[in-house]
Amino acid sequence: MKLHLWRNATLELNINGTSILIDPMLGEKGSLGVFPMTDNEMLNPLVDLPFSEKELIEKLQTVDAVAVTHLHPDHWDAKAIELVDKNTPILCSEIIADQIAQQGFLNVLPINTSILWNNIEISITKGQHGTGEIGEKMGLVNGFVLKTEKESVYIVGDSIWYDDIAAEISRYQPQHIIVAGGAATFVVGDPIIMTSEDIAKVCEYAPEASVWVTHLEAVSHCKEDRNFIQKKMNEKGLEKRCFVLNDNEQVVLS
Repeated sequence: MKLHLWRNATLELNINGTSILIDPMLGEKGSLGVFPMTDNEMLNPLVDLPFSEKELIEKLQTVDAVAVTHLHPDHWDAKAIELVDKNTPILCSEIIADQIAQQGFLNVLPINTSILWNNIEISITKGQHGTGEIGEKMGLVNGFVLKTEKESVYIVGDSIWYDDIAAEISRYQPQHIIVAGGAATFVVGDPIIMTSEDIAKVCEYAPEASVWVTHLEAVSHCKEDRNFIQKKMNEKGLEKRCFVLNDNEQVVLS
């Protein structure tokens, strides 16, 4: 099983010989503009993809499916809607399936609890994209667990640490867990994705799993960068189990 971080939460996962692109944000640097309720005027995304548009087109031609956790533009942007072939299988929760179909996609595979696709069991998991009023405004989000006979990976998606994340880990016992770090925070309210303390709790709750951190240094409301998170993991002695991914980094999950 291989993992390739393109940028932010955009990941290419190769599992069981199948390439699944997760949460594609494919627009050029600055294409999403200023995010609302932030304390800066930075244009998002903050960085370009780590390869040219020609290379991007070539990569998209090798993708077998796309998995979308939710429809926020840093996970599913206009460029992704434009460039992803409309016949590509789109894996998503039932809640957003109609919206994606209305964008012209002809092979949307809505998941209520789980499906078996290409000999991969794909389950929908819960998430909480913040707390209080901000959490309500951010809407419903989910993650995925992908399992084969020998491998399993839990893609948490945009969520803070809370009881249901622990419950999903207990239920699926994943070998690998991919979290959205960065402690993204608006001018009001608490973080809407995991802080370094949240990530440490994931590690502590799943002592047999490796943990991989994404969603870093690409959008303007994230408060913790790679160096900060790595330092915190080192302080807790988690550096051999928790790995902070760089853009364009490719790793083998074993």
